[in-house]
Amino acid sequence: MTKKILCCLSEWGYWGEELIGPLDVINEHGYEIDFMTPTGQKPHALPPSMEPGFFDVPLNKVVTDEYYARRTREVEESDLLDNPISLKDWFPERPYFNHPNFGHDLEKYYNERDKCWEELKKYDALLLPGGSGPMVDMVNNQRLHDVILGFYHWDKLIVAECYCVTALAFARDWTERKSIIWGRHVTGHALEYDYKDGTGFIKTPLNFGPPFYPLEYILRDAVGPDGQYHGGVGRTLSTILDYPFLTGRSTQDSRLVGELMVEVLENGLRRYGW
Repeated sequence: MTKKILCCLSEWGYWGEELIGPLDVINEHGYEIDFMTPTGQKPHALPPSMEPGFFDVPLNKVVTDEYYARRTREVEESDLLDNPISLKDWFPERPYFNHPNFGHDLEKYYNERDKCWEELKKYDALLLPGGSGPMVDMVNNQRLHDVILGFYHWDKLIVAECYCVTALAFARDWTERKSIIWGRHVTGHALEYDYKDGTGFIKTPLNFGPPFYPLEYILRDAVGPDGQYHGGVGRTLSTILDYPFLTGRSTQDSRLVGELMVEVLENGLRRYGW
């Protein structure tokens, strides 16, 4: 049967290669893919990810080559992402604790979420490409946390790259409040590779300086003493599979992330990189 992937992209700017790497592999294997954004607006790639020769200062090397710049522009100029699913219109919002009808509203929320989780059964994997944009509208998005929890509930593959790995750390049952990656092995942007300046987004020309948070610290805390954060510092690639979680540190891991998705979905791979 044809595999079906749900891919959520930031409306504030995703990194081109982190979509294109897995997307190329998905297309090569004939998988179907549905795109989703937080409010249903068309997502756009961050300009540096369409700029051949873009130089990454912390890495001290070029991170956007001709191929991925071209492929990202092709997607940007196509109608592929024109009509994404609106996460806001699909999944319910959890009510405020002090709302006067909290008890009934919470019951309604859980009932609606359960229906949404049933709809997730048609997908084989969730894909969350990174970039700076997800820090704004994805990593602390309660509805996206509920999507992640739904895939986790059904024991389906959950794939996150770069700063989207944070969403896994924050996805928690509201009563238990323990990260679903507790005790797991994951990777994500290492402190050594974080920007000191220049974090930007599609919807604003402002330079926000460094990233909003050090991802490595969040992941180290979220996995707890029995898990492990893998920074892969000094290594070209840092891609970790601890099923159902497949995490990629940065842009260079993107193609491998796609290849491992296929290995998981077609050959039952459950562990890689540790």
